[in-house]
Amino acid sequence: MTDRDARAAGRGILLVVAGPSGVGKGTMISGLLERHPRVQWSVSCTTRDPRPGEVDGRDYHFVSPAEFERMIAAGELLEWAIVHGTHAYGTPRVPVEEALAAGQDMVLEIDYQGARSIRQALPEAVLVFVAPPSTEALLARLEGRNTEEPEAVLRRLRSARTEFRHMGIFHFLIVNDDLGAAIDALEAVYLAERQRLHRADWQGLQARLLGEMEERLS
Repeated sequence: MTDRDARAAGRGILLVVAGPSGVGKGTMISGLLERHPRVQWSVSCTTRDPRPGEVDGRDYHFVSPAEFERMIAAGELLEWAIVHGTHAYGTPRVPVEEALAAGQDMVLEIDYQGARSIRQALPEAVLVFVAPPSTEALLARLEGRNTEEPEAVLRRLRSARTEFRHMGIFHFLIVNDDLGAAIDALEAVYLAERQRLHRADWQGLQARLLGEMEERLS
């Protein structure tokens, strides 16, 4: 058993999904949660304003910059970063650590900076990078939102370029060319991790099977 496996033994899975804005991370995660309702969504904090349809406490915890700074100083964030050079995002520490310790699986949507910090803090975390099939496809998705000014779209493209440069820190890559197939791929990653040897009572099963085998062969 590796050090990473030893840390994960008896704990829940933390599935970290990252990638550029507009690539479809949230929709993919929603698809996974529909198929596996026992998986919890880790709600991040952000200093940006809610977009149309977003609900505080469900999509994000929307906080003021002053409150965000207080949370950083108090050590209440597992990770945090300034994204697109404008707004701060962070992951509340206590809900994640309590859920994982209780064996509860969680999924977290963050950028590469957060994923890198999570990997350092929780080496057992499973990191998944979601990429677009092309820059043109990503641009079309960003412009199709109709919620961003042209300069904001360019800022997100620049951030996407930075995200692409850090693909190598992740364990898995999913290209979101077809949403259904992308959700299937994310589910496959989750199910594969759930079946890892250290997450099962393999020693109990091994002892029972060997005992049965000894009786059969004696």
